[in-house]
Amino acid sequence: MTALSPLSVTLLVAVTVGLAAAILAWRERPEPGATWLAVLLAGQVWWATFLVFELEATTLPAKALWYDVQWVGVVAVPVGWLFFALAYTGYDRYVTPFSVALVSVLPAATVAVAAAGDPGNLLAADRVVRETAVGTFLDVVPGPLYYVIAGYTYLLGAVGSIPLIQLIRDDARPFRGQSAALLVGTAAPWAGSVAYISGAIPIPGLDPTPLVFGVSGVAYLLALSRFRLLTLAPAPRRRARQLVFEQLHDPVFVVGTEGLLVDLNESAAETFGVDRREAIGQPASAVVPKYDAVRDLDESGDDKPRAIRVVGRDGQRPYEATIRDVVDDHDRTTARVITFHDVGAYLGQQQRLNVLNRVFRHDVRTETNLIQGYAEQLRSDPTDERALSIIEESAERMLELSERTRTAGELFDPTEESESAPLTAAVDAAVAEARAVAPDARVEVGRVAAVPVPVVLEVVLGNLCTNAVGHNEADAPWMRIDTAVADGWVEVTVADDGPGIDPAEYDVLDRGTETPLRHGSGIGLWIVKWGVDHLGGRISFDEREPSGTVVTVCVPVDRSETPVADPDGEPPDPPLGDSAQTDEAGSLGPPPNAGR
Repeated sequence: MTALSPLSVTLLVAVTVGLAAAILAWRERPEPGATWLAVLLAGQVWWATFLVFELEATTLPAKALWYDVQWVGVVAVPVGWLFFALAYTGYDRYVTPFSVALVSVLPAATVAVAAAGDPGNLLAADRVVRETAVGTFLDVVPGPLYYVIAGYTYLLGAVGSIPLIQLIRDDARPFRGQSAALLVGTAAPWAGSVAYISGAIPIPGLDPTPLVFGVSGVAYLLALSRFRLLTLAPAPRRRARQLVFEQLHDPVFVVGTEGLLVDLNESAAETFGVDRREAIGQPASAVVPKYDAVRDLDESGDDKPRAIRVVGRDGQRPYEATIRDVVDDHDRTTARVITFHDVGAYLGQQQRLNVLNRVFRHDVRTETNLIQGYAEQLRSDPTDERALSIIEESAERMLELSERTRTAGELFDPTEESESAPLTAAVDAAVAEARAVAPDARVEVGRVAAVPVPVVLEVVLGNLCTNAVGHNEADAPWMRIDTAVADGWVEVTVADDGPGIDPAEYDVLDRGTETPLRHGSGIGLWIVKWGVDHLGGRISFDEREPSGTVVTVCVPVDRSETPVADPDGEPPDPPLGDSAQTDEAGSLGPPPNAGR
């Protein structure tokens, strides 16, 4: 039996190493890129194996046959490399049956031409056997299709190398090692192919490309074993980062340096009712809510957080906007990321804690001291009816305060799902509460629209109505409720003929905080404010002639159908006039002539 030539032995070594790497890659399925790396390595093994048959053949027809068979492996290598690189680096959205079929058209056509015997000499214009000092080779004069498929191979290789080159500068050392090993494994055959096509190899017919597959196999084995190529791929990290951006609860906008919208996440689209496909490329001022105000806050350099009132699908809510620059490797700003943080729940919680703390420190202590004082007086004179009456009234006030406190604690529990109820039911319940407080009250109710509203509105209206008749010292206090619906918003107006609300109450609500010297007289109006803020609505207070107060509440009809504001962030015009008295921070403020 004739001994194999040294070149054939070298090729068989490359085949062995490549086959081992292909088996390792195949076993790692379905890790990102495992299948396509196996295809790449199988192509190299195929190519090198049948080159051995070509080298050991002694006749021109036999060498030409094995030369044509090698084309299966030749065209599989660049296709496998391209789709491996895309899947491995997280660009698997481009690895689809359609894209694979499209990329494989020219390689498949090349294999078909070779299988048909190369009619028209498209792959090889001439084939001659050359005797050299190192062996007998098939010297091929390339045909036009040969140069086309060669250029196509280099193109696929270059495109696949781009995402891997980016990983060389990655902060994670394993990814740098993986990408370096992969590029070495690919660059070696490329160098051999370029040397062969350019005529730099002095031995006629010797294509060194398969000979360096041993280098590729070693590099791929190193990447698979030492750098955990497929078990620690960057594809999940890229997908995870994209998932975090898309699933982030806070709305996020990405604005380019020219002021055009580059991207936005799903939360931004849903919260502010933006069509992502139409919004990208539009001026940021036309898409980002209150963009000018956000930009001015950033440019002012004021580190103190400020809440900006923005209308979205959950109604009008306070947001803190933060801006971060996206900087490239040359310290140049390429974009700006604007994130909106919904601070409504946080601000409401802080206010509730503040007010409830005041209730227990001041109001409960005052009532307790009152009860203790008159209890001592009853001890001295058990027949003192006045002391007994005062104690009973104080106990009733404490009980009412306790019930309101419990309502404030349970009403806005974030773990409870919001429920809806007909507006008619909410108005009827509020009227019933008012009549329970003042049975002789004259209550008028206008036409009530049959629309669903959050049940929180029932508590808001109940407090407004009991306040309207409870603080009216007339024998038959008067109160009227009117409602209107427009553009997905419901407006409820409660008017009374009482003495009015103390301006100090407005001031406390306007500032949003209480102090030992400046605080509300109770908790009822706070519940009203918290309820309206919770619903993403607005509230205003006006004087009524000749006496009394008109309180107007405007809230979304239903959270799932809340209308979206125009780009400047203002809510739709209320159906019964101006019902918004809020500053830019979203705090509640009275009109200039308000007071009771």
